[in-house]
Amino acid sequence: MKPISAWSVCRMALASAMVVAGLLSLSGCSDSQAAPESTFVLLNGSKQTTADMKGKVTLVNFWATSCVTCVAEMPRIISTYDKYKERGYDTLAVAMSYDPPSYVVNYAETRKLPFKVAIDNTGAVAKAWGDVQLTPTTYLVNKRGEIVKRYVGEPDFAALHQLIEKLLAET
Repeated sequence: MKPISAWSVCRMALASAMVVAGLLSLSGCSDSQAAPESTFVLLNGSKQTTADMKGKVTLVNFWATSCVTCVAEMPRIISTYDKYKERGYDTLAVAMSYDPPSYVVNYAETRKLPFKVAIDNTGAVAKAWGDVQLTPTTYLVNKRGEIVKRYVGEPDFAALHQLIEKLLAET
């Protein structure tokens, strides 16, 4: 077995700390992969599928009402939605299976979330999207239904806006 250098240990420790702190933006999707086939059950009881996202740039945000970072980033997710919604941009907030539905409904109503909110009661959606366990985990999906970026933790919103602009400009 090859010994691990001190520099490698340092880099691994830093990367681990950044993931724990929610500061690391993970692309993991540089070759754009199709978004998994999923059915989202929205708060109003209707359903949306991954196929319904095609033709729009969509932010899919896995979150929980008990997640401090999720709650802190929500106003910026709202302002991003408001900024781009008229140009073919959508947002879908997916509450984790452990989040009590009454908490999710209360949060969405009191904060007047302007976009679709789904509850992943069984955890099947989080599992399909890469076995999401850390919140917030956010995916940016292009008009063709391909994941182009994955963020674990709060995104760099300036960079996110630049990417959204680029994706909205694609035909």
